[in-house]
Amino acid sequence: DDTSPNGQRNNTYSGNGGVPIGNFFNKALYALKYQEINILLSNLVNNDSRILYYRDPAERVQRIAPWLTLDGDPYPAVIDGKIIWLLDGYTSTNSYPYATRSSLDTATADSVNQTSTALRAQAARQINYIRNSVKATVDAYNGTVTIYAWDESDPILKSWANAFPNIVKPKSQMPAAVVKHVRYPEDLFKIQRGILSKYHVKDALAFYGGQDFWIIPNDPTRPGVQGAQPPYYLQLQMPGDENPIFSLTTTFAPTRRQTLASFMSVSSDPNKDYGKIRVLQLPRNTTIPGPTQVQNNFESDPDVGALLSLLRRGGSDVELGNLLSLPIGGGLLYVEPVYVRATAGDSYPLLRKVLASFGQKVVFEDNIQDAINALFGETSTSTPQNQEDGTEVTPQPNVPSPTGDPAIDLANAISDMQKAISDGKDALANGDFTAYGKAQKDLEDALDRALDAQRRLNITAEPETNVEVTPANFSSSVNLN
Repeated sequence: DDTSPNGQRNNTYSGNGGVPIGNFFNKALYALKYQEINILLSNLVNNDSRILYYRDPAERVQRIAPWLTLDGDPYPAVIDGKIIWLLDGYTSTNSYPYATRSSLDTATADSVNQTSTALRAQAARQINYIRNSVKATVDAYNGTVTIYAWDESDPILKSWANAFPNIVKPKSQMPAAVVKHVRYPEDLFKIQRGILSKYHVKDALAFYGGQDFWIIPNDPTRPGVQGAQPPYYLQLQMPGDENPIFSLTTTFAPTRRQTLASFMSVSSDPNKDYGKIRVLQLPRNTTIPGPTQVQNNFESDPDVGALLSLLRRGGSDVELGNLLSLPIGGGLLYVEPVYVRATAGDSYPLLRKVLASFGQKVVFEDNIQDAINALFGETSTSTPQNQEDGTEVTPQPNVPSPTGDPAIDLANAISDMQKAISDGKDALANGDFTAYGKAQKDLEDALDRALDAQRRLNITAEPETNVEVTPANFSSSVNLN
């Protein structure tokens, strides 16, 4: 059951999932199993009733193929008008000759699966061989599980398929609509990046000393969480590529510095390049900042700090999005969305600003396009130009003329922010999305005025020199979707 504008709406399940419990024997059996007498006595349980359990997609696959290790991040897709869950399955062992062992839980841990209940953490066991041997699908409506062979050359998969015939279908039977939604699995990628952080060193003495090892940086957007930065799926154009491709990416840092050591990506598009890993390795003396240093640059920037303080006022919390890294023009472009969520009630986070950085330059704009333009486009002076009479200052577009006292302007802007947040809550409660959109526009205007007032409060006698960083071969076709 759910609600609609016309009141409560009831739905009747018509799928074939679950177990029929219309007869007395099944009712009694399940009443005993779940210690629930209403299953037996309620008149709402009739001949059409079915009881659904094992409703978690991963659990359903695990019940059918317990010899599989499943990726911790199942994902849904709309295929032929139905919601289908896709899961990556691994075959693994810890008995591969002359191969180093890794702890599966440690190798796949990051800041997300340590704090989120939506992702499944891997079990604490040792492995030294793992392959993404199968792709599984689960119909979200009727629970039908289908397992397809993905790496048909895997000898462990062949052994299990011989032991349990008809469980795994050949890859050729995977529908094209399902193949389109296949992606490179995260847990396998995290294991591979952990191995690469050491085994990229080819010199035996350097490997023994360990001074050239890399580390996966901690996630700087989650203060208080000591977890590695997770890999991110991006539509990414690597050097040498003609077009952006769907990729899974990560960064590495040197063991004892906060600069960038390398950037790693793997093609996730289900084509001939699927699974192709590429690594952009930087010189040891590079000054390109890594994620931790970039986050420090963001938070130490005075303009960013001032606006974040304003966003946190008026009953709002600031939530930092993923810090994304994109190779551009011999350097790395960093992008981080900033969300605002009302502290009262169950509210959704709303995108308010975008942080971006290239080199040592930091910008804080309303959207990604403005951030790109601020980093690489022509910069204009922020000094207001006097009118011909020398007495009036031309106001910025969409920003009301100041009163002359920046402290008063700041207080008025904060008051307007609080009113806009309150109006937005009322509009949502009443289902008035037109009013909600107006409230969000008013909030954005108030934020702009507050930032302008804050800057005027902090203005100094000598303007700071703006250094513009322009990368070579910058492509304006960068796709961040």
